Amino acid sequence: MKKMGDDILILGIESSCDETAASVVKNGREILSNTIYSQIDLHTLYGGVVPEIASRKHIEKVNQVVEQSLAEAGVTLNDIDGIAVTYGPGLVGALLVGVSFAKAISFASNVPLVGVHHIEGHISANYIENKELQPPFMCLVASGGHSHLVLVKDYGEYEIIARTRDDAAGEAFDKVARAIGLGYPGGPKIDKISKEGNPDAIVFPRGKVEGSDYDFSFSGLKSAVLNYLNGCRMKGEEFSQADVAASFQKAVIEVLVEHSLKATKEHGIEQFAIAGGVASNSSLRAAFEAECERQKIKFYHPSPKLCTDNAAMIASAGYYEYIKGYRSGYDLNAVPNLQIGEKQGVFIP
Repeated sequence: MKKMGDDILILGIESSCDETAASVVKNGREILSNTIYSQIDLHTLYGGVVPEIASRKHIEKVNQVVEQSLAEAGVTLNDIDGIAVTYGPGLVGALLVGVSFAKAISFASNVPLVGVHHIEGHISANYIENKELQPPFMCLVASGGHSHLVLVKDYGEYEIIARTRDDAAGEAFDKVARAIGLGYPGGPKIDKISKEGNPDAIVFPRGKVEGSDYDFSFSGLKSAVLNYLNGCRMKGEEFSQADVAASFQKAVIEVLVEHSLKATKEHGIEQFAIAGGVASNSSLRAAFEAECERQKIKFYHPSPKLCTDNAAMIASAGYYEYIKGYRSGYDLNAVPNLQIGEKQGVFIP
């Protein structure tokens, strides 16, 4: 088995939602290729991701993106040391496509298989562009399905410090964007239009969770925005899309920043990172950068292209599992509600 000092190539495969992706990463931190086929245009017609359509499109594209990624990296399967694949959480049909394909090429090429947790992949995206980053650090993972505050104790060793009690931050962005007529996907559209609005035009509530200083809650905020819009419509009053978006976004950002950095400080951690689709929001990144500088906390973030679903982050996470000796069997299955820390596989000393 190769050790940390040797060059190790990992082929990553990601299909948990509506991106079919493959990537070749060297030593967990150097991208040799990163191929992504996005289905956003397809799902925009329906205002959100349609699981059956996503699964069918993954079947059509998975072989193509893997072949393209290997070609761009200038390698073949014979050069690959391990195949890392997302097996949860996510849409079960979509996950099954990636898992089945990874198992097939692992068996055919006799290359070890490593199952990867999708959220652990998002966290590992920070390693790719921040070569100096090493655990321990605190990481906020904010996406359409997740709002987790995770203490990264070591590579592959995580503790969930906080999570959302209802809507994830990205889910709230999508629902509010739809309500004010921006459509899908909501996050990038709210980020863009908010630059034209007044973030102090409307005072929306900041969600608090009784008995927890760290957990998140965004359903009350979402309801407050919907109530404001309904009130305007009932009174026949016009409302500004930009002002509503900017005021909503400010409320989300203030909660994420306050809770995250409070937890970071109180756990004695000096490094903080963000990850996930919402982490590409320009106002959120700016707010964390400013507050981390004020509190003298080192701040890390992936570039926007590595915040959304991609296979490079899966390959990076898979690398650290691989060098520890973790392997998955051919009984690896999709687990749509997989929890951080759960594993299907064995360690080979």
